[in-house]
Amino acid sequence: MKRKLWLLNFALIALVAAGAWQLRKESQDFHKRERSTLGKKPPIPAPPPPLPASPAPAVTASSYLDIAQKMLWSHDRNSQVIVDPPKPPAPPKPLPTLPSVFGVMNIGDGPIVMMSDKPGARQRGVHPGEKIGEFKLVSVDSEKLVLAFEDRTVTKTLGELLDRGGPDSSAAAAGSNAGPPGTIPAPTASPPAGKAEPGVKLSDGLSNCTANDPSPAGTIVNGMRKVVRQTPFGDACFWEAVK
Repeated sequence: MKRKLWLLNFALIALVAAGAWQLRKESQDFHKRERSTLGKKPPIPAPPPPLPASPAPAVTASSYLDIAQKMLWSHDRNSQVIVDPPKPPAPPKPLPTLPSVFGVMNIGDGPIVMMSDKPGARQRGVHPGEKIGEFKLVSVDSEKLVLAFEDRTVTKTLGELLDRGGPDSSAAAAGSNAGPPGTIPAPTASPPAGKAEPGVKLSDGLSNCTANDPSPAGTIVNGMRKVVRQTPFGDACFWEAVK
């Protein structure tokens, strides 16, 4: 009986020893595989070829504009010139004294305006397009005329420019010669009679009448015939060449 127990114990001991040896062997194999696995170095792949370098930007003058316009110590400075505001336009030149009108006539070659460049000056005939003093006669009709002065035009009626100095001056003279109330004013001398001949030459074959010309219409002197025509301003008198 004891013998069997001893054999069983030896068998168990042998089995434990065999198991321990097997475990030790597997442990050694495991560590060997571990060392071999960890000791291997993976192959390092070759680096990719470098990318081509981007070309440098072209140097242009405009790229230095900001540097040229601004200073390093004054960022608000620039090269823009501040232009002064435009000056207000000068006031228009005042109009000079308008010429005086004595009458308008038309004998077939267009209207002629008897004018003087200022009150009391010598009158003469002016056709449209001609100058009288500082003005230019642009156009004329039965009611109004247009004058040009520099770059402006002035439109006036004939009545506004009509010279009424003769009657007014005569009335003023009569008033100055009048005495106190109740007295009889002294008689004034009648104006002297003018010459019965053509006056100032207006154009070829046309002259005006002198003041107080006593000759009747139709009088012929030096190849000129006196003509009297009715106008809105009274009788128009002139001398024309006899054809």
